[in-house]
Amino acid sequence: MSLRELPSVEKLANSLSKVTPLPKPLIIGFIRRELDNWRQQIIKGDDPKRADIETSITEKINHFSASRLQPVINGTGVLIHTNLGRSPLGQTAASALQKIATGYSNLEFNLPEGTRGKRAEYLETALACLLDAPSATVVNNCAAALVIILRHLANGKKNEVIVSRGELVEIGGGFRIPEILETSGAKLVEVGATNKTHISDYEKAITPNTALILKVHRSNFFIGGFTAEPHISELSQLAHKNGFPLVEDIGSGAIMNTDELAPIDHEPTPQAALRNGIDLVCFSGDKLLGGPQSGIIAGNTDLIAGIKKEPFYRAIRCDKLILTVLQESIDEYLRTQADPSQTDIPTLKNLAEPTENLKLRAQNIIKKISKTSKADISIISSTATTGGGTMPTSQIPSIAIAIKPTGISLNKLSRTLRTSTPAIVGYTEQDKLCLDLRTIFPWQDKDITNKLTETLN
Repeated sequence: MSLRELPSVEKLANSLSKVTPLPKPLIIGFIRRELDNWRQQIIKGDDPKRADIETSITEKINHFSASRLQPVINGTGVLIHTNLGRSPLGQTAASALQKIATGYSNLEFNLPEGTRGKRAEYLETALACLLDAPSATVVNNCAAALVIILRHLANGKKNEVIVSRGELVEIGGGFRIPEILETSGAKLVEVGATNKTHISDYEKAITPNTALILKVHRSNFFIGGFTAEPHISELSQLAHKNGFPLVEDIGSGAIMNTDELAPIDHEPTPQAALRNGIDLVCFSGDKLLGGPQSGIIAGNTDLIAGIKKEPFYRAIRCDKLILTVLQESIDEYLRTQADPSQTDIPTLKNLAEPTENLKLRAQNIIKKISKTSKADISIISSTATTGGGTMPTSQIPSIAIAIKPTGISLNKLSRTLRTSTPAIVGYTEQDKLCLDLRTIFPWQDKDITNKLTETLN
């Protein structure tokens, strides 16, 4: 093939724009880059066919198009699936977001006085009320919350932070607690052993340069067997006796008692941490709390006031969209504290949904799928998990639809569902594709039914 025989950018772009939602300028730029690569290969002596070039570009642009953010039906049984966007928002929060996002708002405007107002004033008050805390604030994620706490409390000569070796965890994306401490400018002081840390270990590590003791909740793994650690109240007494604060990163942000929502372990709550003597606690807003990505800090009023005066605070503050969704999520908790079963927060509802209800939904879906489907479809008992780096031992009884295809390979069935509209993601078990109903919303049952009927016929 000569260089002159390469496909026309314009003609190929016109063809692809009919089958992909990408803007045409983006398609043209993509095609040009690909043709440049083919041009270099031809110059080096390769002799590709025109059809092969067009097919390659089409496949690559379809793959690229699939990377756009789009709705996904989560049939994995993982409630807080990091790869699938963590916690979904409730209808109340989503509706409020639409109203704020499509117009102007009083983000920093005092409506009664007609003067400049304070950002997040209402939200911070509501958070403090929910957490039974003296004060609270919010930044754009939990890692940022920990960094700003450390930057404020551990600086100058007084920069040593004492952490148990059993709590030097790695969080999502490969980031580790020692690296976060280093980023903040703090100096890590490790104490104890992986499985056992005693109050005396902390006591021996205290020097005139100690800034704080940091507790890190092991939310994404557990240590069992021959273990020991001091109670928070002991650490609190030790820290306060020596004139510095005790801080805890509890990670997952369970506001309600998880063991009362489902047959799973109890997850520490920020309310309990503060009652036991923690001065500052930080946790994520988009995990068990069920809100948007954010990092919540609660506790001592003076410490939080100091944090908000840090220049770095502006770099990690939340925009109006995060503040809106978090505000609605917190209001929903306050409205439903007396009866959590009435909540509009999907993560809590999915945790508490009885398996009997899931089984009825599964039966209805299977009944509606054509009898001529080229598959063996059954209902199986399954085990859902919380995910999102929370409660690693949690096993929530659930119900799944198991599909053993006969007229299509298992891999092809999985790929077809993943690339459908809406995309459907499940998990494979032996020779079956399974769709766990605990993470599929009732209003998505129709999409599941239609897509399975279409694909299996």
